[in-house]
This record gives sequence, C-alpha cells and structure tokens, in this order.
Amino acid sequence: MAAITLGGNPINTTGELPKVGTKLTDFELIQNDLSVASLSTFAGKNLILNIFPSVDTGTCAASVRKFNETAAKLDQTAVLCISRDLPFAQKRFCGAEGLENVINLSDFNTGAFGKNNGLEILDGPLAGLHSRVLIVTDANGTILHTEQVSEIADEPNYEAALAVL
Repeated sequence: MAAITLGGNPINTTGELPKVGTKLTDFELIQNDLSVASLSTFAGKNLILNIFPSVDTGTCAASVRKFNETAAKLDQTAVLCISRDLPFAQKRFCGAEGLENVINLSDFNTGAFGKNNGLEILDGPLAGLHSRVLIVTDANGTILHTEQVSEIADEPNYEAALAVL
C-alpha cells in the first residue's frame, strides 16, 4: 500500500506499483469508440502510461496537454492517458482541446487496471479513482520507469519518464 496525499491529507492506494524490470500486466481498457484495447493493441511500441484520477481536474488536464505536445516528437511510442472517466468525457476533453497525439483509455467499467497495478485510491474523497502515476515500458512491455506522485495535486516528473526512452 502506498501512502500519498491529497491537499496534504493522507490517503492510501491498494498496493505498490509494478517493479522496474518486470513485464506490464495485460489489461483491457475502453477506447473512445467503446472498443477494447489491450497490451497487444500497442505491440512493438514503447508506452508511456499517464494515469490520473479525472481529466476534469486541472492537474490531470495539464498532464494530458503536456504529453500530447511531447508525443508528437516520439518515435515508436504511444502515450496512453488512463483514468476512470467515461470514454465520452475523455473524447470531449481532447476534442475541445484539439489533442490528437495521446490515446485515452478508460477503466470505468471494472477498475481492474487500477486494482491490478496497485494504484487505486482506497480512502478519502477520491476513493475508487486512480492515483497519479507514470509507467514507462519498452516495446517488449518491460517496465523501465514508474512514478507514484506523492501529492495528487502535483504534476508528475515528465523529464524522468521521457529520459528512459
């Protein structure tokens, strides 16, 4: 269980993030067109998983914008923005912002992705949502970098995530 904070108040997650050097566990997440995406959907690509509570918060929206800008410059890399928001909300946000370089994926139906990767928030006002996490993998699905952001209101360390690619 990871101890993080929201506005300085302690909250907990369901577990620890996957370890660097291990393989990312397969997943089933919902795309904006309501189709299912899994790890094999992105086979052969490096992945940046930008995971957050909700695209409708300032910090989460800022991370999607930042990665959209960065993703256009990355070869053989997909940036997956993952939350429990409905796919419709994710699509609306990116459409309104003109963001086309990131892939939104929703864990709204079961929350299994958050539970399986130890990043679901257990308590506090955001219980049941995902904590702010970055996971970077190589093209074989091996985890190169993880970051559990200790204060949910803070942005992740973009440079550290990008440096491993």
